[in-house]
Amino acid sequence: MAGGVTHERVSPALRVDGEVHVPGDKSISHRALILGALAKGRTYIGNASPAADVLASAECLRACGVWVRDFPPSRYALDGAGVGTSLRTPDSVLDCGNSGTTMRLLAGALAGSDCEATLDGDASLRRRPMQRVAEPLRAMGAVVEASPQGTAPLRVRGRRALEGVTWRSPVASAQVKSAILLAGLSADRPTTVIEPLPTRDHTERMLRMCGVDVVSNGVEVTLRPGPLEPFGLRVPGDLSSAAFFLALAASRPGWRVRCPGVGLNPGRTGILAVLEAMGATVQVEEGDPAGGVEPAGDVEVRGTHLHGITISGALTVRAIDELPIIAVLASQADGDTEIRDAGELRNKETDRIALLEQGLRLLGVPCESTADTLTIHGPAGLRAARLDAAGDHRFAMAWAIAAALVPHGGGESVIDGAGAAGVSYPGFFTDLAALLAS
Repeated sequence: MAGGVTHERVSPALRVDGEVHVPGDKSISHRALILGALAKGRTYIGNASPAADVLASAECLRACGVWVRDFPPSRYALDGAGVGTSLRTPDSVLDCGNSGTTMRLLAGALAGSDCEATLDGDASLRRRPMQRVAEPLRAMGAVVEASPQGTAPLRVRGRRALEGVTWRSPVASAQVKSAILLAGLSADRPTTVIEPLPTRDHTERMLRMCGVDVVSNGVEVTLRPGPLEPFGLRVPGDLSSAAFFLALAASRPGWRVRCPGVGLNPGRTGILAVLEAMGATVQVEEGDPAGGVEPAGDVEVRGTHLHGITISGALTVRAIDELPIIAVLASQADGDTEIRDAGELRNKETDRIALLEQGLRLLGVPCESTADTLTIHGPAGLRAARLDAAGDHRFAMAWAIAAALVPHGGGESVIDGAGAAGVSYPGFFTDLAALLAS
């Protein structure tokens, strides 16, 4: 847990009008490091995320014998030996920290390599479900052992000659899909993943960038095994990080925030669709795609009077990481906002539905939940509160935005465990303070 004992004080915002350059996309940075490690030759990565999660991926790859050189704050060079041979048995347990992406994707890469490793993490990561990854990797021929509860530590004994499978995933999870595809690089025949709903496709796009034959058809993805070509990539800004500032701008008429150079992958733009549906003005200027495969551009949001909406199905999946800040924003909208099909939130760094309900009520927001829904009744005049991030980076930031939305004169709020923001966005509170002071 990054800096879990720290706290931050946030006062109500008087006015918001400015530009925020968010760090590189966390999801793309993880994948770039792992694919660069598996490619044969030298790979260069620029504008990588400085998140603690991404640093965990880099350190795990080093522990597996990959030459990874970093040029702080955001550049890397990697020398890979090729699929199946780049990763070696580490001398000790691989520490994934708080990063489920590191654990699940690296498990897939290790499954197709001649090595053996144990992946572990912090207390939060040890609560997250890992059988959803272990089962398909076992079906492909790797030996994967989890705890009796189906959680980390995860022990993986891989081999370079896996069996291609057609796997129907019971959950819509880009991490599970990616783990299977990475293992499929070492398979004897094509591997297909079928999901209940489409999920973000960073891995598929980046595999194509590396010369791999990947065909996507709605919820079905098929990969033909083959080598990876090394690449150069400048990672676009993280839209999930920008979401906190964009939601802040959306909350009040006359407020504005612009975030240049962010990723616009269709699997990640659910937050923009939600803001538009609630009534905010969203302007997108597309630029050149990152690496020729990842859409990117500038996003500006202007606030207005918002109204409640229903978020469900594919939109819930597209906005899964942004649902905490969407719930905060919903407290400022006229009428009810219902978030449906969100049971996966209970399997994140925390039970995010329970934590949202608890924190929103402390802020004075009426709300209630079921196993997979959350309903927020707005609009609510927020009151200052002492809020707990509970080790979850997205709550450290969502509660800070809520504190900024307390009416002027309502007093400052305290975010306990605010250091958890470093898991994805180490400079968040500095950037928020600069925006509020502009």
